[in-house]
Amino acid sequence: MFQTRPTNDEAANTPRREGRLPQAWRAAHEPAAGVPRWARRVAYAVPLLVLPSGIWRLGVLFAADKRGGSIADWAMNGYVVLLTLISEVLAFTAVGLVARWGEVFPRWMPGLGGRRVPTAAAVVPATIGATILTLVFTVIAIITTVTQSKTNGDPLPANFPSKADGWETVYFYASYAPLVLWGPMLGILTYAYWRRRRSATAGPLMPSTASSACWATTPTSRCRRTRATIT
Repeated sequence: MFQTRPTNDEAANTPRREGRLPQAWRAAHEPAAGVPRWARRVAYAVPLLVLPSGIWRLGVLFAADKRGGSIADWAMNGYVVLLTLISEVLAFTAVGLVARWGEVFPRWMPGLGGRRVPTAAAVVPATIGATILTLVFTVIAIITTVTQSKTNGDPLPANFPSKADGWETVYFYASYAPLVLWGPMLGILTYAYWRRRRSATAGPLMPSTASSACWATTPTSRCRRTRATIT
């Protein structure tokens, strides 16, 4: 009939239900078994390296020369926003190389939930991505910055961000300089992921295999003793 209200001590000891956003955050960052601490730090740092360049691009939308109103301007603004979002999503995939969802598909994925992620399904695209990112943001970007010219040898246009004066140039380089590390860091994480998955799937020598090798290379009496030791 009547319900008693919980006391202060009971209310304090009652565990609170975790919201969906904290649950999703914790699940996305839950480390896989055997991941070293340095690998987790490198993986978590990758999205932070990409973030400054995205902030710089979004800041261009509010520059003084952006009046808006025309189709070309709106299309360019949408492209900048989409590019920034895609860059952050791609950067966050580095966390999958150290998180549990990078080794076991999340259960909300239809047809794949709970199954192990094939090693090649993660290593191959990560290797290709690390190679492209290193080529674009590490090799070509450094050469372009040093020579102040395009890949075809033509000089950079006068309105290129690095041609600006004062703090605008400093802000541009400070925003894009961290991208130099994106490709190499992704490559290191990919190699560590491949080694961890390979060592996890490599099992000890099977007794039957060892026994067969024993019978083929040793006398009968010694093989019986070796077989008894193995089993």
